[in-house]
Amino acid sequence: MIWRRWSGTRATGIDRICQAWIQRYAHTSQAVIIHRRGQAILPFGTSQELFALLMQPEAEWADVMHFRIALATLALRRIGGLRDRLDGGGRVWLNPGHTGLDSPYLLSWAQRRNIRPVHLVHDLIPITHPQFCREGELDRHRTRMRIAVQSAAGIVANSAHTIETLDEFAAAEGLQMPPAVVAWPGTPALMPCSPAKQDRPVFVILGTIEGRKNHNLLLEVWGRLIKDPGAGPPPRLIIVGRRGWQADEVFAQIDSGAFAGAVREAGPLNDQQLADVLAGSRALLFPSFAEGYGIPLVEALASGVPVIASDLPVFREIGQGVPELLPVDDIAAWCQAVVDYSQNPSLRRDAQLVRLADFVAPDWDSHFGIIDNFLSAVGR
Repeated sequence: MIWRRWSGTRATGIDRICQAWIQRYAHTSQAVIIHRRGQAILPFGTSQELFALLMQPEAEWADVMHFRIALATLALRRIGGLRDRLDGGGRVWLNPGHTGLDSPYLLSWAQRRNIRPVHLVHDLIPITHPQFCREGELDRHRTRMRIAVQSAAGIVANSAHTIETLDEFAAAEGLQMPPAVVAWPGTPALMPCSPAKQDRPVFVILGTIEGRKNHNLLLEVWGRLIKDPGAGPPPRLIIVGRRGWQADEVFAQIDSGAFAGAVREAGPLNDQQLADVLAGSRALLFPSFAEGYGIPLVEALASGVPVIASDLPVFREIGQGVPELLPVDDIAAWCQAVVDYSQNPSLRRDAQLVRLADFVAPDWDSHFGIIDNFLSAVGR
C-alpha cells in the first residue's frame, strides 16, 4: 500500500481489497511493515496514523510529493516505533496481499513475533501460467505460496478456483493445507454520470495491457471487421488500462494507427470515467487466458452491462451463468459475438440482459461476514 502511494500508481483490484480490509479492521489493529531489511509490527498509535494516511482518497494524493512528505514526517516522529521489537501476543496477522511473502525470513519472523498469519491468496497465475509473467516470477511466486501455506493459521481465497489451485500446489509440494475459506470481494456498482452518446456500437476491455489479458485476440477481431466490405462501419473498441508487459505487439498495432479510429486506447480511468464508458457500451470484453478472480467481469455485471468472456472455470463460478463464455482462442466465435451484440435489437444481448436480472453482486458485508466467522474459528 505504501509503495503504491509512494509511486503514484493508480489503485489496482488487489489494492482496493487491501483498502477495504484496512477500513474494516484498522480501528482495532496494528500495522505490519514488510521491507527489504525485514519486517516489524508498529505500535498502535503509529499504526493508526499510517492507516489514516493510506485511507485518504486517491484524489487527495494527486501530488505524490505530498504523500512522501507526510510519510517521511510520520517516520521521523515515530522512528522509535519502527524497530522490530514488539510481540504479537498470539494475535492474528491479516495479510491481504502477496507483497513480501517471498521473504525467506517471514516464516521464522512470524513464529518469533508470536503472530498467526491469515493470508489472502489472489491467484497462482505465475505458477500455472508462467509464460504470461515477468522473468523470475515463477520462482518468486512458488516461494510466496509455499511460505503462505507453511505459515498460515488460515487462508482466505478470492474464489473457489483459487482454493482448488492452491490445494493442488500444496499437494504437489508435499505441504499440509491450513484451514481455508472462499470470500468473493465486494463489488459496488459503478454509477454513470454522463455516458457519452455514441455514433456506433462500443465495446470495452478493462485491465492492464499485458499478454495474459489477450488483447491480441480483440485486435484480430477488429482487423477482420474493418476489412469486411459489406459490414459497414465497425463498432468501436475502447481499451481501458495502463500499459504493462509482454504486449509489445499490441502496443505496436495500436500505435500504428491501422484501426482507423475503430480502436481507442483510453489509458487508466477513474471510477466515474469508467462508469460512463461502460454505461455507453454494448458489452465488456474479457478474453483473458487466466484469472484468479476477475473484478472487471463482476463490476460490469453489477452495473447492468453484459459481458463476453473467456470460458474459464473462475468465470463460470463468479459469473453465475450470466456472461457469454467463449473459447479463448476461437477468433471466429468472438468476431460473431461482437457482430451480434452490435445489432439493435440483439437477440444474444437481450438474452443475457434477461439472465442478468438474477445476478447477485458480491458485497463487502458478505465478504467480511465470511471472514469474521472464519477468524472466530481460527481463534478457537
